[in-house]
This record gives sequence, C-alpha cells and structure tokens, in this order.
Amino acid sequence: MTETILIIDDEQDVLDFLSHILGYTYKIFTAPEAGKAQQLLDEEIIHLIISDVMMPGMNGFELCQLIKSNIAYSHIPIILLTSKNTHQAHIEGLQVGADAYIQKPFSVDLLLSQIQNLLKNRIKIKDHFASDPFAHIQVPVRSKKDELFLQQLDEYINAHMKEPNIDFDALAEHLFMSRATFYRKITALMSLSPKEFVDMTKLKKAAALMSENRLTLPEIIKLTGFSSEAGFSRSFEAQYKMSPEAYYASLQEGE
Repeated sequence: MTETILIIDDEQDVLDFLSHILGYTYKIFTAPEAGKAQQLLDEEIIHLIISDVMMPGMNGFELCQLIKSNIAYSHIPIILLTSKNTHQAHIEGLQVGADAYIQKPFSVDLLLSQIQNLLKNRIKIKDHFASDPFAHIQVPVRSKKDELFLQQLDEYINAHMKEPNIDFDALAEHLFMSRATFYRKITALMSLSPKEFVDMTKLKKAAALMSENRLTLPEIIKLTGFSSEAGFSRSFEAQYKMSPEAYYASLQEGE
C-alpha cells in the first residue's frame, strides 16, 4: 500500500510545492483549512499529516489537539509547520500532541527525513508485531487512546476466539465506531485489514498455547477458531515462516 499524507495549509503555493516534492513517493491529499481536512480524515486512510499552524478559523494547534483527542484519528503522526520562532510555540506544539515541529522556512531534506522516520517507525513496529509470536498487542500504540482502543479490541477478539468468522459490524459497534471508521483505524495503525489483524491475533494465541504444552494441536485449533488443521498449518507457516511441527521443535530446543 502506498502511504498517504494529508497536507493542510491555507496557502495554495505551499500545497502545490509540498504535493510536488512528496507526490513521487506518497499519495497526497490536500486541504486549505481544518473543515476540509476533517472531511478527508472521515473518508480516506491517512498515514501522516503535515499542517501549517497559522490558518484562518481553526489553527494548526487546535486541529492537532482535535485529531489527537479523537480515537478515530489519534494514531496518525502529525508534523506542524510554523513561522513562529519561539520556544513557547514549540512547547505548545508538543503539548497538543504534535510528533514533530518544523520552523518555516524549512529544509526540504529535514522535512523528508522527519516523514521517513515517522512512517518507517510505524512499519518497523508492525513488522515486529507480525513476526514475533509473543510481541504484545500494545507494541504499536502512540497514545493512551490507542492503548485503550487496542486493549478493547484484544478483549473482544479473545472473547470470540472460538468463532471461525468474527462479526466485524458487531466488533465496530463494540468499539463505538462505524465499520468504515474501524477499517480505516486498523489499516492505518497496523497496516493490516481487520481480518488480517484478527487472524494474526488468533495465531499469536495459538503460539502461546503451544508454548504451554498443555493442549493437543487439534484442541488449540478448535480454541482459536480455525476450521481445519490444514488451514491452520498454512496460516501459521505463512505468518511465522515455519510449520507448527517445526515451532514445537524449536520450543523443545529452547528448554
């Protein structure tokens, strides 16, 4: 998936310039003010936001605070751009939850480095979570709201672990979200579809049960909601690059 960036600035020249330099690598959305930005956030999967601070109506500080306080968007890293060259302005940016704060006129190389680092860290965290059977679900969180979101998500999946097909409408409702908002949140936060995330969580549970060595493999497969041993084995090997049998062997070697 090509990563998406939302650029918010009331100066068209700035929108055009940033769209030009970033458009070769990322999918770009632009907004001249906060209202349009909120509309795009409700319609699109956004991986990172670049926002000017000084704008008519809601300024960048207020918009950043709004985004970081809304569970639907709180996971999105935000870079604030400002001509305010004061320590107080910098502190205010950090207080409202900005992930980076860059003064105008800014270095393009500095901006590109900040974008790359913020997006790279998200991918690294996701890859670690995906490849390690014991990496905790809370690894990727950026805020208390995201921590609570993932905790509630984990609790729901575990309560419905035996079900072969989890009802995503009911899951979204449990999290007080529409299905579309839930899909955007999971996809942007974890780079996984809801189904992929649920399947990964089930495989992690299966790996944990296997490490305890108290249940047979058929019992574990039933407890984690897989319909067949062959299907479970295919999913397990695709996720962890080894068969369940090889995983059992690796556990015994580690004793």
